[in-house]
Amino acid sequence: MAGRVIAVVGASSDRRKFGNRAVRAFLRQGYDVKPVNPNEQTIEGLPVYQTIADIPGPVDIVSLYVPAAIGLGLLEAIAAKQPGEVWINPGAESAALEARARELGLAPIYACSIVALG
Repeated sequence: MAGRVIAVVGASSDRRKFGNRAVRAFLRQGYDVKPVNPNEQTIEGLPVYQTIADIPGPVDIVSLYVPAAIGLGLLEAIAAKQPGEVWINPGAESAALEARARELGLAPIYACSIVALG
C-alpha cells in the first residue's frame, strides 16, 4: 500500500486518541498520510490540513474519526476528492451519514481502519 494517500479526518496530536493511532498505524504501513483537523498544526511530525479540500492532488482513502454530525458536513468535500475508500470508524456512523454518502456516490466501509490494517 506504499504511496497511497490517506486522509485521516479528525486526526489528533493526542497519542491516546484513535485519530492519532490511525496516523501512526498508516505511517508504519507506508501510506502517505494527510492528517486533517482545523485545530492542529502538526501531528506526528506531519503538516495538518485544515480541510480535506486543502490536500493537494488525489486522495485514495478517507478515514473518518469525527462525530457523525461533523462527518455529514464534510461528505461533499470528501466526494470531490473521489476516494476509492471511505472508512467510517466506530463512533462516526449514522444512518443519515450513510444515506448522504451513498447519494454522493461514495461506498462507506463500516469498520475500524486500524484493525483492518492488521
